[in-house]
Amino acid sequence: MTMFRLLTLAFASMVCATEHKDNPIRKVVTMLQKMQATVEEEAKTELALFEKFMCYCKTSGGDLDAGVKEGENKIEALTAALKSAKEKKGQTAADLKEHQTSRAEAVAAVEEATAIREKEAAAFAKFQEDSTTNLAALGKAIPAIEGGMKGSFLQTSASMLLRRYTMEKAELPDETRQELLAFLTGTTSDQYDPQSGQIVGILKQMEEEMDKALADARQAEEAAIKSYDALIAAKTKEKDSLTTQIEKEQTRIGDLGIEIASMENDLEDTTQSLGEDKKFIEELAANCEKKKKEWAGIQKLRQEELVALTDTIKILNDD
Repeated sequence: MTMFRLLTLAFASMVCATEHKDNPIRKVVTMLQKMQATVEEEAKTELALFEKFMCYCKTSGGDLDAGVKEGENKIEALTAALKSAKEKKGQTAADLKEHQTSRAEAVAAVEEATAIREKEAAAFAKFQEDSTTNLAALGKAIPAIEGGMKGSFLQTSASMLLRRYTMEKAELPDETRQELLAFLTGTTSDQYDPQSGQIVGILKQMEEEMDKALADARQAEEAAIKSYDALIAAKTKEKDSLTTQIEKEQTRIGDLGIEIASMENDLEDTTQSLGEDKKFIEELAANCEKKKKEWAGIQKLRQEELVALTDTIKILNDD
């Protein structure tokens, strides 16, 4: 078909040249040779463009493949890092809850110990006050009775305190209690008699026991105070340590939350970018393959054109 077009063109050119009384064959050959040169030059230009495009296919494809591999590695690393960060956040949250519970227990222990200590201190204060009052009464009663001043003593407030103490709190055998009450209420003789010596003995024994009880109470109160102070110091130290740990864990949870959100965004962006790159690689491969097929057709056409031109020029030159 190309040869037929060229021969037709050559014949038309010859006719035109004859009308102008020029050498028809030479003019046609010259024209065909120019066409041949143009076709060859166009073929070179097309070849350069094709090779440039093929180079782009090769280099871009390689770069994109490397990018895809890098993206896949990044997704794998991000996925592992996300899992680790979420596990750390979960463990830190569990530790935080445990430490908050422990701190609340330490605070409750301090409050409970303080309430108990206040009750114990109040009870001791009352016992010490009563004991001091009763000892003072005994301190008046014993010398008064020993000095034969029973009658005047029984009229004092100290006597009333001793009677009340004897009835309500004194730990005495019933018989002894009755004898002492009878003495303190004045139902015995006003004279100093042997019974007074017996009463003084009871009162001195009561004084001794009361002194010992008060000393024991004071010793117990001091021990309770030391124990309470030690407990408060330990629990305060524990609470402060837990508070520091809690604050660190709260900060850590916040930092991990930000880190996780950042990695999730990065993972989403990387996944989207990787998908786009893979799609582009597929499209590029298809376009490059299409270009190869088109180039094969162009090469065949150019070859046919050059062969037709060469053959036509040869035929005309032979004539």
